[in-house]
Amino acid sequence: MQKKYFLNKVAVITGASSGIGRATAIELARQGASLVLAARRKTVLENVADEIKTYGSNVLVIPTDVSDQKQVENLITATIAQWGRIDIFIANAGEYVRGQVTNLTKSDFERSFAINFYGALYGVLAVLPHMLEHKKGHIVLVSSLDAKKAIPTDGPYAAAKCAITGFFEVLRQEIKRENVHVLTIYPGRIDTPLIENLKMPWISPKIPADKVASAIVRGIRKRKIEIIVPGILVIYGFLNTLSPRFMDWIVRVFHLEGWQE
Repeated sequence: MQKKYFLNKVAVITGASSGIGRATAIELARQGASLVLAARRKTVLENVADEIKTYGSNVLVIPTDVSDQKQVENLITATIAQWGRIDIFIANAGEYVRGQVTNLTKSDFERSFAINFYGALYGVLAVLPHMLEHKKGHIVLVSSLDAKKAIPTDGPYAAAKCAITGFFEVLRQEIKRENVHVLTIYPGRIDTPLIENLKMPWISPKIPADKVASAIVRGIRKRKIEIIVPGILVIYGFLNTLSPRFMDWIVRVFHLEGWQE
């Protein structure tokens, strides 16, 4: 049943060269989807594409810098020109911009927003008219647990993730009746190149990217609204709503921001 759901569906994934994007592309390929891989590094994308082809899936590589709106628009138009439709759009590309607030500059925030906010926004603005016209589709945002409980040194990253998550909250409600489904994923610390130099405390270990990929695939198929990965971390948002001061204490005592290695 699961494989039949994704069979021959066209899925576009940004940030597909590594981490969550790569793992999601491979998982969807296993389910029979056709993949469009977008990221800046063409050679790495082609390596992912070669792996996808071993599952018998069709794959298209389109090098894309999501901070450039014209490149994102080209990603969408090129996909439709190739396969006639887009069934799934996954806004996954991200950049982990962090630092103590007192050491940050305006350019740090602009760099974070260029990828983490506008990179996702451009994709939605480009693909949404197509999905609304056909009255079907899935739009997925890979956000961050920072959008539920931001932690020290994550200022630029958390600001952008909170902003794009707020936009997706609005988007989901406004197109609810259009048969276009919006899913937001909130990963905790994931073992990806974004945080490869970050050592985490025992209470917040890094988890494999394929666990997030499985959650994305499940969420699309079941038309979920949001998923926190791993699920146990749903308590973060609950505790922060109940008592922000207590949750601040948890973050401080357990050093949830981690340490640079």
